[in-house]
Amino acid sequence: MRSNRFRLTPTLCRRFATYVLDWYTQYGRKNLPWQQGSTPYKVWISEVMLQQTTVATVITYFPSFMQRFPDIDSLAAALEDDVLAMWSGLGYYRRARFIHSAAQRMVAEYQSGMPNDLASLMALPGIGRSTAGAIISLGYKERATILDGNVKRVLTRYLAYAEDVSKSAAMSELWQYAEQLTPVQDSNHYNQAMMDIGATVCTKSQPQCYECPLSASCKAHKQANPHAYPVKKQPSK
Repeated sequence: MRSNRFRLTPTLCRRFATYVLDWYTQYGRKNLPWQQGSTPYKVWISEVMLQQTTVATVITYFPSFMQRFPDIDSLAAALEDDVLAMWSGLGYYRRARFIHSAAQRMVAEYQSGMPNDLASLMALPGIGRSTAGAIISLGYKERATILDGNVKRVLTRYLAYAEDVSKSAAMSELWQYAEQLTPVQDSNHYNQAMMDIGATVCTKSQPQCYECPLSASCKAHKQANPHAYPVKKQPSK
């Protein structure tokens, strides 16, 4: 794979994290329903709900879901039809089946607890690498890396990353960049900020570069072409 091999020096990584964390202090979202009394369980459910769904929509579903299934045991014990009924309107119902199955696995294999390491989390139904990182970072407050769609967009634009992100080699390299940039301290706030920047500032169709804490050193901004990233090439016909 041809690569731009952007060199992330320790100084650059520290500066990047500082800009992101300073932005979070002033602008980051801190009052979402799943952030109140945050637990790994709440983070997990919210992250799965947020896949293919907007924050505004999830805000209306999350409280009632938590009231009906306040913990792993209640979710695992429920009938699948009951879980699907509470999920009704969120779409992509396979996600609901996955969380139900994963909860049953947690009861059987982890004494109704949730594992706190990547490998164990990713072995559960419906939990990918980024969701596992969110659970560890936002739920357990331990250092972990996230690379969801919002973070991917921020990083590819910042780096002007020209590789096709539909390719596994490119995603592997992006994970390396994301890992390097994630700070040891306050990684939970950093990760939340990166997701927020992607969702509210570095948006897909209307990026607000003048509001972005990273614009001064963002390569896509300097190219005046943020819409070119992330690159996802169409298959040839």
